[in-house]
Amino acid sequence: MEVAARPRAAKKIAIGVAIIAAFAALIFAVPPALGKNIHPMILVSAFILASIYVALSFEFLHRSTIALAGAISIIIAALAFGSIQAEESFEFIVGAIDYNTIGLLLGMMIIVAILAESGVFQWVGIKASKASKGNLWKLMVILCTFTAVTSMFIDNVTTILLMVPVTVAVFRIFRVSPMPFILAQALASNVGGAATLIGDPPNILIGSAAGIDFNAFIIHLGPTIAISFAASLFLLKFMFRKDLKAQVQNLEELMKEDESSYLKDKGVLKKSLAVLLGVVALFVVHGSLHIEPSVIALGGAGVLLAITKASPEKVFREVDWPTLIFFTGLFIIVGVAEHAGMIEVLSKAALGATGGNPWLAFAMIIWMSAIASAFVDNIPFTATMIPLVHTLNESAGISGAFGDLHISPLWWALSLGANLGGNGTLIGSSAGIVAAGISEKHGHPISFIRWLRVGFPFMIITVAIGTIILAIDVFLRV
Repeated sequence: MEVAARPRAAKKIAIGVAIIAAFAALIFAVPPALGKNIHPMILVSAFILASIYVALSFEFLHRSTIALAGAISIIIAALAFGSIQAEESFEFIVGAIDYNTIGLLLGMMIIVAILAESGVFQWVGIKASKASKGNLWKLMVILCTFTAVTSMFIDNVTTILLMVPVTVAVFRIFRVSPMPFILAQALASNVGGAATLIGDPPNILIGSAAGIDFNAFIIHLGPTIAISFAASLFLLKFMFRKDLKAQVQNLEELMKEDESSYLKDKGVLKKSLAVLLGVVALFVVHGSLHIEPSVIALGGAGVLLAITKASPEKVFREVDWPTLIFFTGLFIIVGVAEHAGMIEVLSKAALGATGGNPWLAFAMIIWMSAIASAFVDNIPFTATMIPLVHTLNESAGISGAFGDLHISPLWWALSLGANLGGNGTLIGSSAGIVAAGISEKHGHPISFIRWLRVGFPFMIITVAIGTIILAIDVFLRV
């Protein structure tokens, strides 16, 4: 197996290197050929960012390694070109990192790690399977709805990490391939996670950068996502119509399972749910309290650690530290690129493409984000787009058209496009990558093409529905 995998890995690296070389030719050769005088640091920033996107898409290395390597490269380039002074470099790097996002993710990871110890997610899986009584379509609706709703309040990557192994175990009893259900849950998690501030990493980034609170996400994106999710269930039924006709085995064996036996510690469950509900309640009112979401999440994590007397060493081992490091490296890369002026160049190009028309800019951000997020991880793409949207919001045409609104609709456009667009391909979202990894680990590999056949049309249709609903909502509010 390893010998057979080497040629594929070498081929993948060769293709990735060729794409990076093509980007280098475009970035460094085209502007001078068009008579454009662009500072070398801007070109280098664009090249490093494009290279990172390619490396992440082809998974040359672990994404945290790629992000750190990119951060080091862009800092060295900034020092060499004088964009950042050496004596100011440490302060600049510290200032570029969004600690609100890091703290929010860390706090929620700790809370969920303790909650998972109670066995509640295994309980849900068995309970859902019994409720379906062997009807696979009914089971898909139950699992996808639970995954989508849970992803609104727990990071969707964590939801997938907890739910997919349960799904695999249930379908091992049924003797039916779990692949369609794993795919459906991953797609549903990205849709559901788009509705709230804490549901999907792109929203955490947007909320922190634009000062958008939990309530605003629910109010502005909630209805759009609810309609998109309802439509997505019928899409899934159509796309998996053949798989849903499979004959279920050992149903009687499953019906005899005692789901309560999976609840390992009801005391921990009650305390975890109480703290989680309290944290969500504080998220709802944090705007009026003027407390950052990271403080609430970390505070909740601290309280839960104390009242459950959980072992910190054990809990901290469950924290996804590579993801936090990935975010840190990403913030540094985008911060240096923005400081160099790359974002300003991109924003001028975007304004030129739309002619300053606010509705064209609104539609462009949704679809550009959706298509791009299908082929590169939506987290780095969102991080790159945030300063661009900030600049677009400052233009006279856009601020004039949307000036009466407290929050610019361009932020909702970015969130919708980046979150739903991540469903387009296997590499479009972190939840998708994690789901495919767990599925392969359990002997059910999901190929890039298999995902593309389902995910891309699913993405196009849900984004189209979301665009119409969100545009109507914005139009009625203007």
